[in-house]
Amino acid sequence: KLKDDFVWHSHKNEDELFMVFKGTLLIDFRDGRTVEIKEGEILIIPKGVEHRPHTNGEIVFNLLFEPNTTQHTGDLETEMTVKKLEWI
Repeated sequence: KLKDDFVWHSHKNEDELFMVFKGTLLIDFRDGRTVEIKEGEILIIPKGVEHRPHTNGEIVFNLLFEPNTTQHTGDLETEMTVKKLEWI
């Protein structure tokens, strides 16, 4: 789940797929575009494309499809970086 702003980042080796289950997720791109992903929709971010997920203050439930070796903040280390993801 995600609420508010995430960090600008990219993934140099993997595409990233976002699938929204509840709420509306916004993805900003460096070219100035913002893509809105609504419930039931999917967006694939190609590898190497810098992006920033965020919400309009609501909690958004989404599923990310990416290899388990993918660092969710790309090469950027911040307080949001999770070193070990929970296995479900």
